[in-house]
Amino acid sequence: MGRDIREIEGGICAVPVVRAAGVHCGIKREKPDLAVVVSDRRATIAGVFTTNRVKAAHVLLDQRCLKQGWLKALVVNSGNANACTGRQGLKDAQAMAAMVAELIGCEPEEVFVASTGIIGRPLPMDKVVEGIRSSVQGLSPQGGHEAALAIMTTDTFPKEAAVTFTWQGKEIHVGGMAKGAGMISPHMATMLAFLATDLVVPRLILQRALRRSVAHSFNRITVDGDMSTNDTVLLLANGASGVKLDERALGLFQEALDRVTLALAKMIVRDGEGATKLVEIRVRGARTVRDAERAARAVANSPLVKTAFFGEDCNWGRLMAALGASGAHLQAERVDISLDGKEVVRGGRGLGEKRELAAQESMKRREFSITIDLHQGEGETVIWTTDLTHEYITINSSSRT
Repeated sequence: MGRDIREIEGGICAVPVVRAAGVHCGIKREKPDLAVVVSDRRATIAGVFTTNRVKAAHVLLDQRCLKQGWLKALVVNSGNANACTGRQGLKDAQAMAAMVAELIGCEPEEVFVASTGIIGRPLPMDKVVEGIRSSVQGLSPQGGHEAALAIMTTDTFPKEAAVTFTWQGKEIHVGGMAKGAGMISPHMATMLAFLATDLVVPRLILQRALRRSVAHSFNRITVDGDMSTNDTVLLLANGASGVKLDERALGLFQEALDRVTLALAKMIVRDGEGATKLVEIRVRGARTVRDAERAARAVANSPLVKTAFFGEDCNWGRLMAALGASGAHLQAERVDISLDGKEVVRGGRGLGEKRELAAQESMKRREFSITIDLHQGEGETVIWTTDLTHEYITINSSSRT
């Protein structure tokens, strides 16, 4: 089935009748900081949000709007999280939605809002207003890249992905953009992601598809183990293709959506603040999937493990220690560990310096994988993580980031 899905350019604007724009309005000193995305056809909408008990104003607003189930536009600012800003923060988010609605001719409840940046500061609404006006005037079917630039914070590159497949003789598209580099930990990460398709998809089916896709992508990445107040993933289906999603097409659509979300998720990890490594942690042979996740996350979030990744040191003892502290059921004498297929631990014991040195050669690469077999059952999972570097501390030592 996967061979029927092709990667294409265009990000979220690869989907027909989606237009976007990104501008600099002064929330940040220099770089683009406000984006507007519009679907010229009203779209069904699905959403997944942070599970942090402290939620940004836009999350509270979007969760309300999600209940009515329609989206016409999206407005996003970077440089200011509009979180922990009280009633005024919620009023400002509502004002952003209302202004976009007035300019494009729709209901405020059909405009979703997102913010990302520094927590605790009020939005400079005079600048936001000008940014919204400029963005709406500049909306374009080719504006997806500018929008992706405008939602970045400490990101070093914009994150876009899109695919297409053929169904009922028509080209179907799935595309999206995301931002995220720090405070990355399920559920979800310090990230925003906005996705679109031109299929006709009922809202409940769209919501199920999004939750499943997020579970296997954005909820499988971690950079530093911290959870944000602003995490938001939205998926719109505007039906521009005229093709209705049916049972036969559901699997293909899910695979296409998964392809896009996983590509974006891996971009976020590759762009982890200060990161020099992308590491896949695969745990198998756990008693349950939950145990596999506990073990994988413990390894992926361990500062000692992550600093060993940075130092390119095959210090497998740190892996064993993290596993033992994870709460997963295991027996140390049954644990096997391999790095890029090179076995370094068997039955809980190291296989010698020669094996470790061979594994360390793999650790010099930008990307490598670690496989841990607990030999307890059939549970299996995978998590993507980064190393922990001096640069991460530098980036996060200033409130200006």
